[in-house]
Amino acid sequence: WFQKAVEKGYERSMHSLALCYENGDGTEKDLEMAFHWYQKAAEKGYEKSMHNLALQYYNGEGTEKDLEMAFHWYQKVAEKGYEGSMHGLALCYNNGEGTEKNLEMAFHWFQKAAEKGYEESMHGLALYYENGDGTEKDLEMAFHWYQKAAEKGYEGSMHGLALQYYNGEGTEKDLEIAFHWFQKAAEKGYEESMHSLALCYD
Repeated sequence: WFQKAVEKGYERSMHSLALCYENGDGTEKDLEMAFHWYQKAAEKGYEKSMHNLALQYYNGEGTEKDLEMAFHWYQKVAEKGYEGSMHGLALCYNNGEGTEKNLEMAFHWFQKAAEKGYEESMHGLALYYENGDGTEKDLEMAFHWYQKAAEKGYEGSMHGLALQYYNGEGTEKDLEIAFHWFQKAAEKGYEESMHSLALCYD
């Protein structure tokens, strides 16, 4: 029935068919066919397909790697409020991939995605505030975003939060809380926290 729905031009069915091809669900895995159907649905404005199309261009899956096309699709869907693409767009600006490197624009998109609860962007935003990239350096804001992402279980932010407590940056110095967050990140396999934890035990 997928094929029947697809023949009628239903974007959601096109997207579902693309996912089946991408993951090999109920059919042979075929990234080129996945790309084909993502593209069809994306051209009809289906946001999830636009985002996945950007990813396929970014990673060179099912098509030639094309960072400018990845940027193009990330931008189209980010402007519609899709947080995964906001994050992708921030990374493109951060790395100068498919566009000129622009830390202010990277900061802008990290912030928009972070405010929608996207963990990786919360972490990116914390780093930008900590280092003064694309914005004024602000250790209290770095602390704020590390804390939000850490509480959602993002290991890199658990480590960042631990360091801020350890060094008294953006918050009161508190070695016990630092130890707590180093431990939580280490338990999730975060190597830098394992190393920091070993130093705490020395």
